[in-house]
Amino acid sequence: MELLFLGTGTSQGIPVIGSEDPVCLSTDLKDKRLRSSIFISDKDTKIVVDTGPDFRQQMLLNKIDRVNAILYTHEHADHTAGIDDIRPLCGRFGAMPIYAQARVILNLETRFSYIFAVENRYEGAPSVVSHIIGEADFKVGNLQIKPIKIGHGAIDILGFRIGDLAYITDAKTIENKEVQKLKGVKILVVNALRMASHPTHFNLQEALDFIAEINPTQAYLTHISHKLGFHEAVQKTLPKSVFLAYDGLKITI
Repeated sequence: MELLFLGTGTSQGIPVIGSEDPVCLSTDLKDKRLRSSIFISDKDTKIVVDTGPDFRQQMLLNKIDRVNAILYTHEHADHTAGIDDIRPLCGRFGAMPIYAQARVILNLETRFSYIFAVENRYEGAPSVVSHIIGEADFKVGNLQIKPIKIGHGAIDILGFRIGDLAYITDAKTIENKEVQKLKGVKILVVNALRMASHPTHFNLQEALDFIAEINPTQAYLTHISHKLGFHEAVQKTLPKSVFLAYDGLKITI
């Protein structure tokens, strides 16, 4: 199984429009981050987690021309706003299976009603088949997926465990019963927004404490804002098994 980081930035990406912050002005490509998303490929099964505003750009940059299903962590725009750009994929391969909590499906149906319309559909609209995620494991192709409930401020969102990989973004709190579902993972991806505390996201220290609790073989930090600092400088401060992810990073699991 291969994991590809399509984007590792927070809701505004890096650089932020109009910002003169030194990180936003960096010439290091690892400091330039699209909105957070990943691509998982295993034999004939290809999954994207979240279609943020940069989805089209991410597909083109990484030369991805087929996706079998999309998993959604939650409904916020930086994780869903690119859903319309699945149109070429639907045109070639048929309706796209999407997997999300019932609340998230309802949110998408409201914001993108033309996609979900049954009658008088716009000819160019993408077509989807909705699958509601509960607490139970589910399969996409040959991949067994375990949903992990995550606290993100006032709402519960989902992380996903797929074999030895766990992907978590926008976490602030995680109940112990959900933590237990992560025990034994070899690769843990988790958000680390910035150095200072934040009301709805892990900061760096909270992410490192969580990684120490799970104790994976390797951990990768994502959903990063410019306020975390320069990629190269921050990486030098991390434990030897913890890495700042960056756009385009590929990992074989």
